[in-house]
Amino acid sequence: MHYGRISLVSLVGLVAIVSASACNFYLPFQQERVLAQTTSGRKTQADRLLQLGIQQLDARQFQGALVYFQQALIIYQEIKDRKGEAWTLGFLGSVYSDLENYASAVAYYKQSLVIAREINDSILEGLSQKYLAIAEAQIEKNPQKAKADQLLQQGNEQVNTSQFEAALQSFQKALIIFQNIKDRKGELYVLGNIGNVYHSLSNYPKAIEYHQRSLAIAREIKNQQSEGYALSNLGIAYHSQGNYLKAIDYYEKLLVIARQIKDRKGESAALNNLGIAYSDLGNYLKAIDYYKQSLQIAEEIQELKLGGGLLVNLGLAYYYLGNYPQALEYYQQALIIAREIKDREQEAVALGNLGLVYDSLGDYPKAIDYHQQRLVISRNIKDRYAEGQTLDNIGIVYRNLGNYLKAIEYYQQALTIAKEIGDRQGEASALGNLGNAYLLLGNYPKGIDYQEKRLVIAREIKDRQSEANGLGSLGSAYFYMGDYQKSLDYSEKFLAITREIKDREGESQALNNLGAFYYKSGNLIVAEKYLSASVTVLESLRDKKLDDTHKISIFETQKNTYETLQKVLIAQNKTAAALEIAERSRARAFVELFLSHLSSTAIEKNIYDQAPQISQIKQIAKTQNTTIVQYSIISDAFEVTDQQKTKESELYIWVIKPTGEVTFRKADMKPLWQKQNTSLKELITTTRTSLGIDDKSRSLFDVKIVNPQDEKVQKQSLQTLHKLLIQPIADLLPTDPNQRVVFVPQGDLFLVPFPALLDEKDKYLIEKHTILTSPSIQVLELTRQQRNKVKQSSVSEALVVGNPTMPNFAAKIDEKPQKLATLPGAKREAEAIAPILNTKALTGDAATETAIKAKLPQAKIIHLATHGLFDDFQGLQSAIALAPSKQDDGLLTAEEILDLKLNADLVVLSACNTGRGRITGDGVIGLSRSLFIAGTPSVIVSLWSVPDSPTAELMTEFYTNLNQNKLDKAQALRQAMLKIKQQYPNKPLNWAAFTLIGEAE
Repeated sequence: MHYGRISLVSLVGLVAIVSASACNFYLPFQQERVLAQTTSGRKTQADRLLQLGIQQLDARQFQGALVYFQQALIIYQEIKDRKGEAWTLGFLGSVYSDLENYASAVAYYKQSLVIAREINDSILEGLSQKYLAIAEAQIEKNPQKAKADQLLQQGNEQVNTSQFEAALQSFQKALIIFQNIKDRKGELYVLGNIGNVYHSLSNYPKAIEYHQRSLAIAREIKNQQSEGYALSNLGIAYHSQGNYLKAIDYYEKLLVIARQIKDRKGESAALNNLGIAYSDLGNYLKAIDYYKQSLQIAEEIQELKLGGGLLVNLGLAYYYLGNYPQALEYYQQALIIAREIKDREQEAVALGNLGLVYDSLGDYPKAIDYHQQRLVISRNIKDRYAEGQTLDNIGIVYRNLGNYLKAIEYYQQALTIAKEIGDRQGEASALGNLGNAYLLLGNYPKGIDYQEKRLVIAREIKDRQSEANGLGSLGSAYFYMGDYQKSLDYSEKFLAITREIKDREGESQALNNLGAFYYKSGNLIVAEKYLSASVTVLESLRDKKLDDTHKISIFETQKNTYETLQKVLIAQNKTAAALEIAERSRARAFVELFLSHLSSTAIEKNIYDQAPQISQIKQIAKTQNTTIVQYSIISDAFEVTDQQKTKESELYIWVIKPTGEVTFRKADMKPLWQKQNTSLKELITTTRTSLGIDDKSRSLFDVKIVNPQDEKVQKQSLQTLHKLLIQPIADLLPTDPNQRVVFVPQGDLFLVPFPALLDEKDKYLIEKHTILTSPSIQVLELTRQQRNKVKQSSVSEALVVGNPTMPNFAAKIDEKPQKLATLPGAKREAEAIAPILNTKALTGDAATETAIKAKLPQAKIIHLATHGLFDDFQGLQSAIALAPSKQDDGLLTAEEILDLKLNADLVVLSACNTGRGRITGDGVIGLSRSLFIAGTPSVIVSLWSVPDSPTAELMTEFYTNLNQNKLDKAQALRQAMLKIKQQYPNKPLNWAAFTLIGEAE
């Protein structure tokens, strides 16, 4: 259970909505911050900006023209190009003259005239004098308007120095004048500026009020460009308020106008803002669609800066989807563009986001390196806000490393900067992170002190989300200190705010915390009520519209609530209800995806409403004629430090017999860390290492590398696992070794070699039982439906592949791809098996990915003897190695398999690590999962890199048993294992790697 929420600094990108669209009319423009560069390169850049400004001016796109002219002016001034500076000042005067802001026009013309005389540019001097006279004449005609324009300019300067209250006074005075002289256009502009000031002050209702007034005038005077600005500002205000649907409505109206007036840059900005809104709604696929449309326009109009920002936003969306390679690709592209256009600010953003991706990938040294690069740039360009945010992010990396003291050091630096620049939100964030770091260190008083300071600021700036998070963390702190009354008080306030601001995720966490409180207090009935409510909220968050990857990643943050609810139910002796929750907590995204492929109407109801009740669970065991064993790992959830939180306390085990009888048992796991100084995860790792398993993927490139076997440790570890997993239920398992037992693991139990578990009499589990595995009980029901569907298929051929010409592969992101090692034994295996299945083996260059993909849908049995490549971070990038060709890279990924339509009754992946992948609450996200979705009811996979020769013998024996001896798949595999075990009695490495998932018959 994760009690309380730690608030971390979010990813940085062009997600500050105001800067993503051209809307702040008459407000100061954000200037590019750049370091010193060569004069020639800078002049070229300034000249290009000047030309772009002229193009915008000719198209009557005044806002865009002002942005380009202001950017050009800064560069000309920096490189001391007086001629370029003078002409740019003149064009700025022209823009303000066209906008009828003659006071500003006069100011710019006068500056241009001074420089023109200084450099003896007679043409420019004449033009400046001419247009200066015209502007001054306009001022003489209407001195009141000139006064209003001066007030507007004054207000802009005050906004630029963050003097918002003074700016409001200037704008209000200007508004009165514009209204008196009935200058509707001026009134429209100043209303927009007042709205933007209120936005800067976070007074969104007031900002909306003024933008609505501005919109009404724009429509009245039929000024579409101004109407677009007002719509944009309204969208941004609602967006900032968290009303994303309302924001989307305004952005869509803005998009229509931008297209009508052929404002391509405005169109791109509107699409970008729509993408941001959908991203904030969690609909990342739709966000990506809008970002790509926006990016296409940005590239067409050669807006490199906007394009770079869109690449960042695309990376952000893919990051949220958990697609880290794609996110990295977009961030790297954004980095290249930022460096090309010498935009140091955008370069820093890309570097920071790269750091955050590597942090998520667990590559902490690389994460720190990218954050440090961003830090250097932020300091060089004196971007104190980015500097503080980066320091906070570095602190987060050290927190993830468990180095809380180092994290605190960086959080303190971030806090200092936030205070210096008056960033109250950043200050609250740093205080919250500091508080949580001290809580993780067990220093509750200090942690509480920081959280209380954070709470004060959150309330001052009316940041309800930060206030809620602070209350949640304080509730956690007092809970761990044993002050349950205070914990209850804070947790109830936490819940109240989350409901008020409609933070559904926070609401579920608050309900979870209250449930944990009542459980600890012994009030099990109330605890069950809160935890059940938390589960209901959690399940509402996993919308059917979300993609599979996102559903899985969401579940990873929610699984603790299900675990605590199981504890509460077991404490009340509600073992059947606890089994239902255990089943409800696993493989739900898999089940939904499975159902959607079985029937297009299968998931009209909420997937959680279809989770099996106890009566259905019993029926599944009866239909399968199988004993089902389901495990739940229960952690010691009442310690705050990360090290303590990982310690398992109990193992819940349910046994469902073929008769439907359900029995609950549990095993005490505390002795693992109390007496043996280990954990379940470490025990499984030790067991695999002692077997001689190489879990570091070195064998992918050199098959000669083998870990040494340690028979003494192997025996101890296998016996310890048997004692933990099997001994508590041994009397409930069938006595007939041909009767099937399906194990439903959880977490690291997916890596356990069940066939090799050793009892006190040195007898392997495979000698006593026929073993299968499944990610959940309901999946067994679905594989049965899949089997019935496949039986109706007319395909009858077998497809056998062995040792294809190996492709190149990078074991880690950013590593240089290497050629995978050849598997001569796999070729011999395929050639031995093919005659049994009445087919010819495809090997070497013949086994291309393109050829195999074409044959897969026509095969009844599929046997692939090659490398299996598993991805710990993104299971859908796990792959089967095949021969590359001009059409493909030779890596058939789990994601690609999802799009296939298989008719195979059985798929055997006789390859390295094909049963591996990313282990999640949804099961193992890898090759086997994708094969089921693609259409097969039975898959045999391996849990480690299997030795060539014994595997060839085992597989030949398996197919002989299946075809000639007429055994079912599970029995055929068991008999094959037993035969190879006779040759290698003390070496399970050679025969225990394979597991059958799904249907036995």
